[in-house]
Amino acid sequence: MTTRAADRVLSASPAQAWFRRTMNRKLAALAYHEVSDAGSFRSQLDHLNERYQPVSLDDVLADMNGTRPLPDRAVLLTFDDGDRSVLEVAAPVLAERRISGVAFVVAGSLDSDEPHWWDEVTELVGDGSRTSLVGSSDPARLVRALKAMPDARRLALIGDLRRSSDVRPRKPQLSSDELKELERLGIEIGNHTVTHPCLPRCSAEASRREIDEAHARLTTILGHEPRAFAYPNGDLDERAETRLRELGYRAAFLFDHRLARLDGIDSLRISRVRTDAAVPLDRFSILVSGLHPAIHHLRGRH
Repeated sequence: MTTRAADRVLSASPAQAWFRRTMNRKLAALAYHEVSDAGSFRSQLDHLNERYQPVSLDDVLADMNGTRPLPDRAVLLTFDDGDRSVLEVAAPVLAERRISGVAFVVAGSLDSDEPHWWDEVTELVGDGSRTSLVGSSDPARLVRALKAMPDARRLALIGDLRRSSDVRPRKPQLSSDELKELERLGIEIGNHTVTHPCLPRCSAEASRREIDEAHARLTTILGHEPRAFAYPNGDLDERAETRLRELGYRAAFLFDHRLARLDGIDSLRISRVRTDAAVPLDRFSILVSGLHPAIHHLRGRH
């Protein structure tokens, strides 16, 4: 059976109906990156409006504070990395449907055409750039290897790649003014560090600097402190968590492909479900209900 056929069977199964019924006191925080397929994204949002209850970060925080409980089948939309498509594609569609969200931006990329480091690595390797530290011509494999190594070694390797190529990858990023426009359209801006390293691979000093510098820059741009954070790559780092508490962050999000249980939840360890704007509706439905994440973890995947 193909993946599409399996998704179709699961989306119409009694298991799917059961998972939807048991979503009370759970939050499906959906984690997107870029929004490349506007038509598919519209269909996903219409599905949410018909069968679920899209909520805002304010709603989530009110539930955690005991002020106002979330409705059953609550769904929060989040977007990592600050891709321009969140402003150009997602935000207008969300505004049409009166659905809010949270965009976690890499503060060091704002007002520039500097690509995020993984995009730069992908383009450099595709152009033939190589390094003596990791001899791989597969960009995806190399990016995974970089994420797993100490951050100082990651930076040295990227330096090797740059020196061995005449290519200088470019990618337009969001501007400071566009962050304000996102907020006007109902998309709250959150902290996603300065350069998006994997924080557990960083020194304590570097981890703190990544959070603090991004926090300061976003505060200056927005005119208020950000109150939500997303751990780069979804990697929980207890040093970072401690610093977030010191700075007064109200919520921080993982990338662990789970629904978040609201009772007894740690507000700085909120689970999220990985998804994509191009995901077909059958797959999307079993993602949101929690059925796909349950099968995913039952198989021992991460």
